Amino acid sequence: MNKLMTMARQFRTDENGAAMVEYSILVGIIAAASILAIIAIGGWVSQQFTGLCSVLNSKGLSSSGTGTGSCDPTP
Repeated sequence: MNKLMTMARQFRTDENGAAMVEYSILVGIIAAASILAIIAIGGWVSQQFTGLCSVLNSKGLSSSGTGTGSCDPTP
């Protein structure tokens, strides 16, 4: 009976499982925030290249501004 009480006290005071759950939740939050940041930055970069492409199309691609090339914004 004494051994059972000792095991019950150790189980009650052991916090390794709780710490692992907390770290798992923290890693999940960091991963989700990282994915959202990468998606947002990717959208911004895509918009910048599309804007640059439209500027190049309106002015021509040569240095004199009279080029006949075109910039296709679609991949």
